[in-house]
Amino acid sequence: MNVVTHSRDETIAWGRKLGSLLGPGDVLTLSGPLGAGKTTLTKGLTEGLGLEDSRYVTSPTFVLVHEYPANVPVYHVDAYRLGGPDEADALGLDEMFYGPGVTIVEWAERIEELLPPELLRIVLDIEGEESRSLTLEPVGERYEAIAAAMG
Repeated sequence: MNVVTHSRDETIAWGRKLGSLLGPGDVLTLSGPLGAGKTTLTKGLTEGLGLEDSRYVTSPTFVLVHEYPANVPVYHVDAYRLGGPDEADALGLDEMFYGPGVTIVEWAERIEELLPPELLRIVLDIEGEESRSLTLEPVGERYEAIAAAMG
C-alpha cells in the first residue's frame, strides 16, 4: 500500500489513524532518508496511541530510545548510531519487541537480524517540499489487516 501526504499536518493525521489501530506488542520500522518525516510520522502514531502532547516526541538519535506514556508504552528507537547487533541487543530490544508496548524503530535496516519475524515496515520518501510518499510493507497477518484498514 502506498499513500502520498501533502503536508506535515497530513502526515501526522495519517500517523494518528494508523496509531489508533496499534496495540501491545506491535512493531513498526520506519525507513527513509534524512528529512523524510520519520519523526513527524511518529508524532502522529503516538497521538493515535493516546499520547496527550506529541510536542515531546523528538528524534532519539542522541539517546537511542525514548519512551512515551501513551495508552500503552511507546518505545521510539533510533538505530542510526548503533555500532551493531551487540550494542542494539544491550538496549533490551527483546523486552520492547515482545513487551506491553508499541515499538517504533527508525533506521531499522541497521539491526535487521534482531527484528521480530512479523512487523509493519513503513518506507518514507520525499516527494516535494512537504509531500511524502509512505509505503506500507506488512509482514504477518496482523499487519496485513492493519494495512488493509488503512487502505
